[in-house]
Amino acid sequence: MARRYWNINLPEMMEAGVHFGHGVRKWNPKMDSYISVKHKGIHIINLTGTARFLSEACDLVFDAGSMGKTFLIIGTQNKVADSVASAAIRSRCHYVNKKWLGGMLTNWSITKTRLHRLRALKAEQNMGKFNRFTKRDAAMLNRKLFSLQTFLGGIKYMTELPDIAIIVDQHEEYKALKECVILGIPTICLIDTNCDPDIADISIPTNDDAIASIRLILNKLVYAICEGRSSYIRNL
Repeated sequence: MARRYWNINLPEMMEAGVHFGHGVRKWNPKMDSYISVKHKGIHIINLTGTARFLSEACDLVFDAGSMGKTFLIIGTQNKVADSVASAAIRSRCHYVNKKWLGGMLTNWSITKTRLHRLRALKAEQNMGKFNRFTKRDAAMLNRKLFSLQTFLGGIKYMTELPDIAIIVDQHEEYKALKECVILGIPTICLIDTNCDPDIADISIPTNDDAIASIRLILNKLVYAICEGRSSYIRNL
């Protein structure tokens, strides 16, 4: 696939605070080559490296999108939940933004059963079938549906394992990342200076505490996915 220009520039990243890492005492030595300097007790991320890895990630998702591949975006912290859902919806990706349920991917057969239950309950609710039950039974079904929708709503229509996973915050989503590694699902991971850059297939050094930083990275990836999907549709 031909490479594209993703409009990744250093001033924009600096404005979003992408370059601010963690305190110097809270770091992973493997991140040394991704850090430029120490400033006032914190590590400053080398944005040239961030731009390079982000560009590589955009190339990857563009190529995957142009081949009709599927994506799963994962980010469950409260501060990123809305951004993850918004990015996924814009790019027609699956997402998990509330809580990672252990075995969601590695025990896919169980997850598929839960998704089938979610879709069935939602259909029954839409058809008014809950009204046929007693108030107690209807309340129980509504609670079950709410729980399934909360934790699995973002993957409601995912029928098979994703082709690529995009993970926001390696530390917070470590269980999800390990499941992807076990299953051989390619991963793109946003990492801060306290993370291990060797686990994911593409690690993008960035400030994972600032919502502006996370949104910027997600927006670039989403744009590349959408461009790839448009290419795929044109070639059908």
